[in-house]
Amino acid sequence: MFHHRSSFHGACDQVFRWLTVACAAAALLLVAAIFWNLAEHAWPAISKFGFGFLTSTQWNPVKGEYGAASSIYGTLVSTLIAMLLALPLSLAIALYLNQYAHPWVARVVGTCIELLAAIPSIIYGMWGLFVLAPVMQKTVQPLLGRIPGPLFSGAPLGVGMLTAGIILALMILPFLTAVMRDVIAMTPPVLMESAAGMGSTPWEVTRHITLPYGMRGLLGAVFLGLGRAIGETMAVTFVIGNSHKIATSLFAPGNTIASTLANEFNEADTPLLEASLIELGLILFLMSIVFQVVAHVWLARMQKRLSR
Repeated sequence: MFHHRSSFHGACDQVFRWLTVACAAAALLLVAAIFWNLAEHAWPAISKFGFGFLTSTQWNPVKGEYGAASSIYGTLVSTLIAMLLALPLSLAIALYLNQYAHPWVARVVGTCIELLAAIPSIIYGMWGLFVLAPVMQKTVQPLLGRIPGPLFSGAPLGVGMLTAGIILALMILPFLTAVMRDVIAMTPPVLMESAAGMGSTPWEVTRHITLPYGMRGLLGAVFLGLGRAIGETMAVTFVIGNSHKIATSLFAPGNTIASTLANEFNEADTPLLEASLIELGLILFLMSIVFQVVAHVWLARMQKRLSR
């Protein structure tokens, strides 16, 4: 009887093992299928424009000339602005909620931040267009325009790359804060108490104990927010201006890959335009994969460095 029972348990283990293998293989096959489908439908544009599609700023449906440079530029710039704004704010909020705030204050603020994550992106876009853009046009952009240099030059339009970056920062802030808060909360109290007992100030405890201990999780939160920002569509479409031009000024209108797809896919009346838009989607897909690979490599190196 014991032999039959052990055989049954062994068979169950084998079934469970192959079930997990099948699930993991299904995820890989899904990624490969998405890539193949995008590449297949984008092939007419790939074969016509070649590598020049990535470097061209032309987007003229009348002449049949298309390029992805302005969309790639807008995607990277708006995402960079969002990360530069959201990362320090989210880290500061997470540290405050875990180490300095009263418990009931931490609960209230934490709940409000979670509510921000539940707001649909189109609501952020509408708020950005009707509330933030006028404030940017009348107050913020004229003030920044006094700074010399090309970044803040030009007419204060309200919409543009800077406004889109701010909207993206507000959208990824709750995700970054929630993950960072959980990571910081996992720091063993005995480590922080030992450092404090040796005379370390709260800032020194944070710098030398809390942040190094949770560095892997904090970097993971950064790349999670990066993935959220790079593919955002509706909120950016409302406030970025949707112009197929590359400008050094952050006040100038621009576009992203996602906003271009949202604006023009329904009006794609020629096979070449449809293939060009699908190629944009393929580029965004590959960019996401590259960022994820870089994230894992960086995290692995960081883990080795911290373990020494």
